[in-house]
Amino acid sequence: MSTTVISHGAADHDSHDHHHHHETFLTKYVFSQDHKMIAKQFLITGIIMAVFAMVLSILFRIQLAWPDAEFPILEVFLGKWAEGGRIKADFFLSLVTIHGTMMVFFVLTAGLSGTFSNLLIPYQIGARDMASPLMNMLSYWFFFVACVIMIASFFIESGPASAGWTIYPPLSAVPTAISGSGLGMTLWLASMTLFIASQVLGGVNYVSTILNMRTKGMDLWKMPLTIWAFFLTAIVGLLSFPVLVSAVVLLIFDRSAGTSFYLSDLVVGGQILPNEGGSPILFQHLFWFLGHPEVYIVVMPALGLTSEVISTNARKPIFGYHAMVYSLVGITVLSFIVWGHHMFVTGMSPFLGGVFMITTLIIAVPSAVKAFNYIATLWRGNIRFTPAMMFAIGMVSFFVSGGVTGIFLGNAALDINLHDTYFVVAHFHLVMGSASIFGMLCGVYHWYPKMFGRMMDERLGYFHFWLTFVGAYLVFFPMHFMGIDGVPRRYYSFTNFPFMEKWVSVNILVTWAAIIAALGQVAFLWNFFSSIWLGKRAPQNPWNANTLEWTTPVEHIHGNWPGEIPPVYRWPYDYSKPGHDEDFIPQHIPFSQTMSSNQLHDFEGDEEAIQLQKAWNRENNREETVVH
Repeated sequence: MSTTVISHGAADHDSHDHHHHHETFLTKYVFSQDHKMIAKQFLITGIIMAVFAMVLSILFRIQLAWPDAEFPILEVFLGKWAEGGRIKADFFLSLVTIHGTMMVFFVLTAGLSGTFSNLLIPYQIGARDMASPLMNMLSYWFFFVACVIMIASFFIESGPASAGWTIYPPLSAVPTAISGSGLGMTLWLASMTLFIASQVLGGVNYVSTILNMRTKGMDLWKMPLTIWAFFLTAIVGLLSFPVLVSAVVLLIFDRSAGTSFYLSDLVVGGQILPNEGGSPILFQHLFWFLGHPEVYIVVMPALGLTSEVISTNARKPIFGYHAMVYSLVGITVLSFIVWGHHMFVTGMSPFLGGVFMITTLIIAVPSAVKAFNYIATLWRGNIRFTPAMMFAIGMVSFFVSGGVTGIFLGNAALDINLHDTYFVVAHFHLVMGSASIFGMLCGVYHWYPKMFGRMMDERLGYFHFWLTFVGAYLVFFPMHFMGIDGVPRRYYSFTNFPFMEKWVSVNILVTWAAIIAALGQVAFLWNFFSSIWLGKRAPQNPWNANTLEWTTPVEHIHGNWPGEIPPVYRWPYDYSKPGHDEDFIPQHIPFSQTMSSNQLHDFEGDEEAIQLQKAWNRENNREETVVH
């Protein structure tokens, strides 16, 4: 090939191997520097945090469905926060706050991106490991400590943070405002600072590895869409997460140093606070400068995983590979100039609101390109409905149905009426929560054989999919209608407002759907953990996929490949190619071995290769079938 790539061959990495000859239990399973083990650590920690967040959501859904009922068992587990079997109003806000924080940051960011970036980047680009294994290990342990601190906030006397997952001032800036504004909020800020340190360490590693450690022949246009997604996600994180750190630092100053960055003209408990000149709107600008790119930090890896799974199981090349890459780049750029659509009701200039409205509507275009290309890839494909494929199709469904409602909220005139209602809850739980969770689950089912060398139970996978898919729509779709009726989110009880009472029955339906969907996750947890030991042993390439990870041995070895790293000759989506005797051609198979199926455009302008192919075509009377 005529392309030039930065590459590291086997010899470049053999020097690392002597560090791993005599591994102890601690160095292999706990303080591991192997990207494969770190990926498992991120995944299992993310699953634990997801279970914790799911339990919190069930608790506040019970409160919303039966606000006047008493459940003595709640007092057994929650103590003073549920005296008499009823959750207290301030603790209800804590449940919502920590649920949102854990799902957005600890599950959908670290659990999704941390797992699959670590697992797939070295595997799919042909590298022995990450650029800095030590930095990789530190990334996980910063994340783990952040999780511990967040959970620990439930065991302090004043309770966990209570300001919503967006922690708007003044509730987050005045320690005496409510019980959750005290030590619980301090722990929240400490936890998030460590989490952001983890993400920055990981992001630097991912970008460095992709740019500098690709195997021979792996130019940027031969990278799988998963790698493009992880690469651009890491860039978005590196540029946006530090802004949240600055917001947190200023918030800490307001809380403990007497400054007034976010505070002005406040009365707490009858006392006038001395703070003057601050603005909570400043915090919103800083928070949403991360907060909206965060949506794509969560969604883009899920889109990348979905691209790989759909192409592999449709047995077709991904439709519009270049368009898919450009759409990811477009999302990356535009994600930084749309944050203001969260702030239409803050009194911002109508002109500025119009600018944010236009950029918000424009970002729908690359998102629509991806949805269209998924549908085109599925069209007339020889589809294998594996559990991974079911979750990938489910991801596209949620991405489309949730994305359509985003156009409503991106319109300033409509958003003024829908802001902070259940319409917003429905929108982001479909497009961000459900779509990303389904993308993550499709990745788990698809790459489980590569992570653990075992196969998951397919029947349990189908059961898990249908219960989760139907449950998620039953939970979140009705909320659109509640929001259109003006029902606000984060309210503790609807029974005090006559116009909301008609929605109590819908809340009961939603709560039962949430409980049933949560029980469906038990099937997944059993399938996941039992298959590690009891699952059928996986073959090397169970899905007949093209990417490099399936050329590595089933049994994990340090350095991934026992000999030289295979060079790459072709893009990763050569499925069902006319003229080839199988319906897949792995990336490491040279064109000289597939003369009967080669197309002239495969050679990317390499004149020598094109002439050799033309000569072979003439000898075999094939020239008229070649597409240029």
